[in-house]
Amino acid sequence: MKKSIVENLNFSQAEAVLCIEKPLIIFAGAGTGKTRVITHKIAYLLSLGISPCSILAVTFTNKAAIEMKKRVIDLVPKTGSNVWISTFHSFCSYFLRTEALKIGVPSDFSIYNFADQKCVLKDCFKELNIDENKFVVSNIADRISRAKDDLRSPVNMTTKFNTENTLFANTVAEIYELYQKKMKNAGSLDFGDLIMQTVLAFQMYPILLDYYQGKYKYIMVDEYQDTNYAQYVLVKLLAAKYHNICVCGDDDQSIYSWRGADVNNILSFEKDYPNSRSIKLEQNYRSTPKILSVAYQVVKHNTARVDKRLWTQNCDDGCVKVLRTRNENDEALKIAKLIYLDVYSGKYNFSDFAIFYRTNAQSRVFEDAFRRICIPYTLIGTLKFYDRAEIKDIVAYLKFIHNQNDNVSFKRIINVPRRGVGKTSLEKLEKFSLMKNISMWQTIIFAREAGLTEKVIVALNSFVKFIRVSIELKNNASVREVVEKVIAHSGYVQELEIENLHESKIKIENIQELISAVKDFEKTSLDKSLMGYLTQVSLISDIDSADESKNKVTLMTLHLAKGLEFNNVFICGLEEGLFPIIRETTICNKRELEEERRLMYVGMTRAKKRLYLCWSLERTIYGKTKWSAPSRFILEAGFKDEIMYIKQNFSMNLNRKFSAINMGTGFNKKFPSATEVKYNIFDDYHHSYIALNDKTKDELVSTTGASIVKILCKFKIGAMVTHPIFGRGKIIEKSGIGNDLKLTVLFEDGQWKKLLARVANLTLI
Repeated sequence: MKKSIVENLNFSQAEAVLCIEKPLIIFAGAGTGKTRVITHKIAYLLSLGISPCSILAVTFTNKAAIEMKKRVIDLVPKTGSNVWISTFHSFCSYFLRTEALKIGVPSDFSIYNFADQKCVLKDCFKELNIDENKFVVSNIADRISRAKDDLRSPVNMTTKFNTENTLFANTVAEIYELYQKKMKNAGSLDFGDLIMQTVLAFQMYPILLDYYQGKYKYIMVDEYQDTNYAQYVLVKLLAAKYHNICVCGDDDQSIYSWRGADVNNILSFEKDYPNSRSIKLEQNYRSTPKILSVAYQVVKHNTARVDKRLWTQNCDDGCVKVLRTRNENDEALKIAKLIYLDVYSGKYNFSDFAIFYRTNAQSRVFEDAFRRICIPYTLIGTLKFYDRAEIKDIVAYLKFIHNQNDNVSFKRIINVPRRGVGKTSLEKLEKFSLMKNISMWQTIIFAREAGLTEKVIVALNSFVKFIRVSIELKNNASVREVVEKVIAHSGYVQELEIENLHESKIKIENIQELISAVKDFEKTSLDKSLMGYLTQVSLISDIDSADESKNKVTLMTLHLAKGLEFNNVFICGLEEGLFPIIRETTICNKRELEEERRLMYVGMTRAKKRLYLCWSLERTIYGKTKWSAPSRFILEAGFKDEIMYIKQNFSMNLNRKFSAINMGTGFNKKFPSATEVKYNIFDDYHHSYIALNDKTKDELVSTTGASIVKILCKFKIGAMVTHPIFGRGKIIEKSGIGNDLKLTVLFEDGQWKKLLARVANLTLI
């Protein structure tokens, strides 16, 4: 049994499987079989007689966890099903519910997703009288999430932002404090709380930590490069007793710093565990040699990485090509035609193709082109099934039946379907609940005291009766029966039937599909309770919703592509400023650029046979049309001809434009030839750009030489400035020319101002 476990593995894979009883880091390159290694390692431990209950394996998506579990059961049918394999959030949710009484957490807590968080934050803004235009709700939600990733409470949050305006940092901390209070009153936790509260519980209760350290003697972490600080601390605490920890990941695929991931966690593993062993998996089973070669040529430019060179025994029967197009519509049409011809010639299926892009906005032109040519496609990462309004409504009913302190769900369902509980009545109810410091559900019995009319009170009492019956049903029936009861007796579907619109029929069909989803849950889940179902729904990610069985072209952002593979991959919009993305509100530094390069590497290594690197000479995005330069990643991949082409193209276009205009002697002294205008592709290797965008082209042909120099050289988009009143800021937008030049500046306190350049008294930093 022991020998058979490793007999089909390569040498490095077998080494990793057989290495136990000491810390181990596996640097697993793209397509090198890391899931195979982890699952075989678990099987090997079980073959040694180690209890499955002593093994803990965590990863980042439900999809990955389910696949790992399935493979382990296939390898060890008898005991494999008893190994704990889940996401970080699922493990922490289980721990918090199990140990709720010991650590002061309600066992029936609700899990709030990002949309729920924003609802709570809007209430905080209202209560604190904070302007949503000044402090964007989604930005504050992100700040709070990052604080929790760093294990920072509202009290010590300001130290994270010590380079920012103190007033701004203090305001965020104030919002955070009220937000946590509201979450506690609602008996709810968000995703960040699941990890943070688990870590805090282990730190505060040594006896509890000792128990779980003893319980899980062998710990495995997949995608370790994606861990944030809180997850890093959690793993370190659990592994502190036996040090039998195995982490697997690829620093070259660390692409989630924007959500808290820290690539240094994987890079510093050997410092954290001095007696650890390091094994590299470099044999690739997915891609052709050519694809691996160009991908390496790109990623090797990063300095924060462990060097590894992927190789393969696969045939080099594919290709890597650069596809240059006129604009984004031409890009979409050319790709659509390539796919169409390949499929209808019988060479590939539609499901063999994937389109990757840097931003969601880029998907529109592909959708339009595919519809025109009748190419079936699926869009990953947009509106998911559980994000549809009708599904969120029914799930909100279930969440409220589970937890009556959940004010977010209460406000969502109280007048859905319409019961006559309008906005004014709801505001009175909420105001009274805040005054009494009780939930809105508890406030209903004080409806008259809160100033509600008799008609509204009747409606509320009817609602209360329905909820109480549903709570009783929850305690004695299956989840499916509860869902069917809510759908049948809430009046929700009846209202849709009365509307009798096409959209209403689609909503009813989606609600019926929800019943099917619940049936699937009851077939596959160990915890078949309503709480178990709501936990599963709350932790579903974008990629968990992807259906790879359908014969459709896949459209998705590069961030969602990790873990997937396709015969043919198109990476689109490979232009400076778009990919690598250089946002107008941020400064592109070396760290950010290296992450962009890793994102490129992830996209490239998804391809099995053919890889197309696509860029356009001109692109309209977010309503703005700009000339484009090929991404530095194209050059790094070895396609230097693209750079020569763009230089010649810009020189030719500029000469044509200038020859038609009498620029005068002043211009000629400053710019004796068009080619001397600043349009170099790699002006600054760590922050390159084309200065000649659509705005500066207009400025060049309509102003004098002196004005051009002033506009181009003094106030550029991205330039850092100081203002005597507003302080430090960054120019994010320009409009007008000459004396009418206006600058939009984003200041460090979160405010943005539109200023007239000639009187703004701005100083360049």
